[in-house]
Amino acid sequence: MSSITLRFLAEAGTVNVGGRIPGGTVLRWIDEAGCACATQWAQRHAVAVFVGSIRFQRPIHVGSLVEVEARLAYTGRTGMNLSVEVRSGDMTGAEMQTATECLAVFVALDAQGRPLPVDAFAPATPGEMALAQRARAYLEAGRTPA
Repeated sequence: MSSITLRFLAEAGTVNVGGRIPGGTVLRWIDEAGCACATQWAQRHAVAVFVGSIRFQRPIHVGSLVEVEARLAYTGRTGMNLSVEVRSGDMTGAEMQTATECLAVFVALDAQGRPLPVDAFAPATPGEMALAQRARAYLEAGRTPA
């Protein structure tokens, strides 16, 4: 499976003083969705090795319906590059709005904790191809000396 969407209600136990869900909680949700997507793709336990390009665009309030969508964007030899988008909205069916998005890299591990090769992901739709190109460009930009 190349994508997964987790849906749940933002609970009061995770709220900060301002009545909003803290960024650290949102990062945990990103890790959980990314791990589920990468583990399904690799058919082995996977761990996060990088999360970047995060921008918190709007707050998430207690009681909001939350969706965390992790989509496989690109695979290397051992790395799985995922696009993760967090959306929230009112439970009455109002449109979900993007709260944050990021790129995350996960690696499947063997029993000794060493990275394992993963199956290549072949983007099939124009949207998947654009996402793969964006992920590759981001990774290349990070490798280029400043």
